[in-house]
Amino acid sequence: MHIMFFIINPLLYIIPILLSVAFLTLVERKILGYMQHRKGPNVVGPTGILQPIADGLKLFIKEPLRPSTSSQTLFLLTPMLALSLSLIIWIPLPMPNMFSNINLSILFILALSSLAVYSILGSGWASNSKYALIGAIRAVAQTISYEVTLGLILLCLILFSGNFSLKGFSITQELMWFIIPAWPIAAMWYISTLAETNRAPFDLTEGESELVSGFNVEYAGGPFALFFLAEYSNILLMNTLSTILFLGGTTYLNMGLTTMDIMIKASLLSMLFLWIRASYPRFRYDQLMHLIWKNFLPFTISMTMLHISLPVFTAGNPPMT
Repeated sequence: MHIMFFIINPLLYIIPILLSVAFLTLVERKILGYMQHRKGPNVVGPTGILQPIADGLKLFIKEPLRPSTSSQTLFLLTPMLALSLSLIIWIPLPMPNMFSNINLSILFILALSSLAVYSILGSGWASNSKYALIGAIRAVAQTISYEVTLGLILLCLILFSGNFSLKGFSITQELMWFIIPAWPIAAMWYISTLAETNRAPFDLTEGESELVSGFNVEYAGGPFALFFLAEYSNILLMNTLSTILFLGGTTYLNMGLTTMDIMIKASLLSMLFLWIRASYPRFRYDQLMHLIWKNFLPFTISMTMLHISLPVFTAGNPPMT
């Protein structure tokens, strides 16, 4: 009985994530197609609905290519590390129930998202290709830079809500969403999630004209599909996390309504990802770094200091009775 529990329970947690990732790729191709005045996938299955399954089968039955000069073990382990981290990071998300109730769930998410850098750097280094290594270095620099802003914004929200638990954020937002008083922070958070997930206009790690395909240029078939799944799983995770942090406040009395509420909001934020991809050209690398270090970082530091100092001032001046 215990063995069945340890097998079935993780599968019930992993399979919906992988299915949503697969159909997010279909939604992206259809939406981008209509935005560019074309149909998108419409051959495999009715209205192209089976296209993700066909793409997955094609990638996983394709022969995986391993460069003879690459570090064989690390070359194969890094795609598995990327997908594993992108799935494990969903554990503390309340949707409305969580896979594991972690009190310091914010710190858990920050730690695992930082570990994802190692899969990018490891894949670029293990490929033993100068193009893959340059792409990996650029991707790591971009990811680490925007993690600074994400961490400071999370600190502001922790000071808002007074706890480190994601479930507490929804309880704190029962009367008003955080996006209303803190919309500048929400805007910076959303832009930083675009850069963190390597999405347009911050997809410099996959700039075809500069780096062929970035850190995963030497990957094909199944290992490439694992990177692909990890990237889209991170997109869904970031949008779900944005929903919980800024658009929460749903009561936990009706779990069905709560789940639908989170799904609808996260889906709309994911659609906005696609809209931005269709609308904006790619940034230059100096523009990318200028945005984070010269604009976002000073503002988030000042907001953090403000939120730390406000309780001190209010404690020194108690309200008159």
